[in-house]
Amino acid sequence: MSPTPPPQLRAPRPSRRVGWCRTVLLVAVVGVFVLAGGAAAFAATVPPGAPTAPDLNTVLNNIRNWIMGILALLATVFLSIGGVRYLISNGEPSEVGKAKDSFRNAGWGYGLAALAPVVVEILKQIVGG
Repeated sequence: MSPTPPPQLRAPRPSRRVGWCRTVLLVAVVGVFVLAGGAAAFAATVPPGAPTAPDLNTVLNNIRNWIMGILALLATVFLSIGGVRYLISNGEPSEVGKAKDSFRNAGWGYGLAALAPVVVEILKQIVGG
């Protein structure tokens, strides 16, 4: 009998879910920087004497509205993806599980969108607005 060769050792690959989460996080971070850069560029082009934001509360309310809109949009995308996955799954347990994960992520997104006003109120308390 010949000896069997030792098994090849490979580094474990990250799961597809981890890769997906990293991609979503990267897109969110890049989106924030793009929005912040666009706001700075817009602020630099305001002519002298033009009206500005009246107070800090208005600015924080606008930030809250943007956060709520972006989170609700992402949650709706996840809800749609989950629905399509559930329809296409044809009862296959792994695909149904992926659809349920998408539904869960959509729920988290809607929950965070609902909590955005609370976060802005906390920010107002911190900065004294």
